[in-house]
Amino acid sequence: MQKEYRLKRRNDFRRVFQSGESSANRQFVVVVLSRKGDGPPRIGVSVSRKVGKAVVRNRIRRLVKEVTRHWIPELKPGIDFVVIARTGAASMDYQQVKSSLRHVYRRAGIFRAAPPS
Repeated sequence: MQKEYRLKRRNDFRRVFQSGESSANRQFVVVVLSRKGDGPPRIGVSVSRKVGKAVVRNRIRRLVKEVTRHWIPELKPGIDFVVIARTGAASMDYQQVKSSLRHVYRRAGIFRAAPPS
């Protein structure tokens, strides 16, 4: 994922968590916050230690970023959002992560039009 699409600073995460609106399913929670300006969408990923050890957490983080990277053209501009992985995400493969993220992104209203297939 390119730098312009990342949330990196602690203050950015804190702002999204405090002021954003959340949508969830069994595997993921997405917290979305619109920001001033029309810049590219920015994503942050949070995976708790409750989900698993470092190898599992990093694998989930990579899968979420990869799935979202393909959808960047379909995402609304000017939003910041954080994806929080729940324990159910640890045992999922790529296609399951893709399906689950599509569902929760659609619920959060992140896509410009119809969600990609």
